[in-house]
Amino acid sequence: MRYLPVLFALFAFAAVTPHALAEDVSSGPDPKQKVAPLKVFDVTGEHASQQVDYPAKRGVKPTVYLFVPADKWSRPTARFIRKLDELVAEHGKDLYMVAVWLTEDKQKSKTYLPRAQRSIKLKATALTVFEGDKSGPAEGWIVNPDADVTAVVAVKGKVVKSFGFVSANETVVQKVWKVAKAAAP
Repeated sequence: MRYLPVLFALFAFAAVTPHALAEDVSSGPDPKQKVAPLKVFDVTGEHASQQVDYPAKRGVKPTVYLFVPADKWSRPTARFIRKLDELVAEHGKDLYMVAVWLTEDKQKSKTYLPRAQRSIKLKATALTVFEGDKSGPAEGWIVNPDADVTAVVAVKGKVVKSFGFVSANETVVQKVWKVAKAAAP
């Protein structure tokens, strides 16, 4: 009987912990902010083998920007990106995704990303490398280093919503898709 409070505490901790580990973190710019410049090296997208400022190129078109720290890349993250890419490709219209690798070893990522593309077969996503600091752009993007993936939905040059996922996988795709679909009528 004296162990009952301890058992209750353990059960309560076990029930809350998995959910808490999957919670979102604050990452990405606030809604209604102007989308900041983002110069990246496009490895597999519309502007492959070029350095490009995607927000300038996309203009008012709806875009989902994904920031992926290379050291946090995993199969669950790949499933997240692939599932979201499938939805974006099915939606058609002008919606597009730009996945930005944040890495210290830029050349290694530039070599790896075409292989990743062949494996996960993205249809509506550019895989790019940010050529600055591995923590991401210093101006306007506010990428949290604790996030496995930061997703930023933008339309008409403004941020609609940002998401920071500590544990991204296909189960959280609907959070981003709901906002992206609404942004791309």
